[in-house]
Amino acid sequence: MVQLDEKIYFYLLIIIPVILVLFLLGLVWKKRTQKKFANTELLKRLTPNRSYNKGALKLIVFILALALLILGLVNPKIGTKLETIKREGVDIVFAVDVSKSMLAEDIAPNRLEKAKRLVSEIINQLASDRIGIIAYAGQAYPQLPITTDYGAAKMFLQSMNTDMLTSQGTAIDQAIELASTYYDDAEQTNRVLFIISDGEDHSEGSTLDAVENAVDEGITIYTIGVGKPKGVPIPIKRNGILESLKKNNQGETVITKLNEAVLIDIANEGNGQYIDGSNTDTAVEFIKDELLKMDKKEFEAKQFAEYKNQFQWFIGAALLLLFLDIFILDRKTSWLKKLNLFNEKRHE
Repeated sequence: MVQLDEKIYFYLLIIIPVILVLFLLGLVWKKRTQKKFANTELLKRLTPNRSYNKGALKLIVFILALALLILGLVNPKIGTKLETIKREGVDIVFAVDVSKSMLAEDIAPNRLEKAKRLVSEIINQLASDRIGIIAYAGQAYPQLPITTDYGAAKMFLQSMNTDMLTSQGTAIDQAIELASTYYDDAEQTNRVLFIISDGEDHSEGSTLDAVENAVDEGITIYTIGVGKPKGVPIPIKRNGILESLKKNNQGETVITKLNEAVLIDIANEGNGQYIDGSNTDTAVEFIKDELLKMDKKEFEAKQFAEYKNQFQWFIGAALLLLFLDIFILDRKTSWLKKLNLFNEKRHE
């Protein structure tokens, strides 16, 4: 298990392309200036011992050293001791709507990105709870099983998009049924399901039946609405550029709107509450308070308890490269000249 202490230092890597650009610009300027003084053949005769490849070699060594220094500042750590620890928490499953209607931009930047941000912020407020993630559209898909690895949860969350499921539609009933299989602890007193959606449901007839079955299994269902009740079209984009608006089989522009009534009914039947997701901070604070009220179940989890610093290896390698860089001169090395590694012609 690798842990990165100071990820902010990764931003320093932007220095590397800047150095490369400055080097190339300097190279162009130098060649233009030299041409004003003499042609290439004459310059080679005037400076027979100058290597035209050592400059690039010195740059490569310097950039490698710089990259290693930055990695040293990030301070990678390797887990060395795996321990079983006791934790108390609630089992939480997030069912995120990834149907095409979630591309609507009535809430910035669009409904799906808003939903992902909401889930991410909720995860930030958790301490010892176990979480799972489901993606659903015309069918439900298990994205992440119940886990305490919040980092992995956020990674899977960010990868979710409206193209991940080929079956379009909004089958909330299937999401609820799949969520019911996530809770693997029969003694867990609090099982919570959050459905994050715009409320469009193409399985209304069976959704409340699925909710009833989930409640019988001890699952509390909360719904979070993303979008606006006023209808808006669904943009179809490629590389961030609007190509068209989604149309139905009759060629008419599809208008999608937040259906709060469906989400409120699901929450009421599921012994939970409907939450307006338009204000992230307010929604997250409300959910945090709701989870704090719930009884916690003790469970065991394995995690790395000890980490060893690895920065010294990167710093050491960087210093070694910088030391070697001192001895790489622009003139040809006599024994390398004999080997002619760079295919440099000798001029008598």
